[in-house]
Amino acid sequence: MNFETLMAFFGRHPMLSLALAGLTVAILYTEVARLFRGYKAIKPAALTTLVNQENALVVDLSASADFEKGHIPGSRNLTPSQFSPEAKLVAGAKQSPVVLVCRNGMASAEAAKKLKKAGFEQVHWLDGGIAAWDAAGLPLVKGRA
Repeated sequence: MNFETLMAFFGRHPMLSLALAGLTVAILYTEVARLFRGYKAIKPAALTTLVNQENALVVDLSASADFEKGHIPGSRNLTPSQFSPEAKLVAGAKQSPVVLVCRNGMASAEAAKKLKKAGFEQVHWLDGGIAAWDAAGLPLVKGRA
């Protein structure tokens, strides 16, 4: 494929060309934004390493009933309505690693954004949440911990 062929395609299919350009810009924007957002998505294996080597604080943002059905060993529970950067559980961990977890990874990503904005240095969220943890075959603890 040469340049003339490409330009001929763009000329014959302006809507497809515009859609391609729009998607390219959107992908570039989201990837650049991800690089500079200040908090990181981690996988279940990386979470175990972070807890074992750096004594990370794991905060589960699930509802209390869901937390009791199954949670990551050593994690602490804060419901989304209780969560804030000033909450007693997380307030003292500004310099240490904090990992936020929820059922599917959506609420924890939003909470990570809040912690980073509040000045926390090492903020992570579990990509895929408890569902990803369970799918990786890692243990869940039932009941209140």
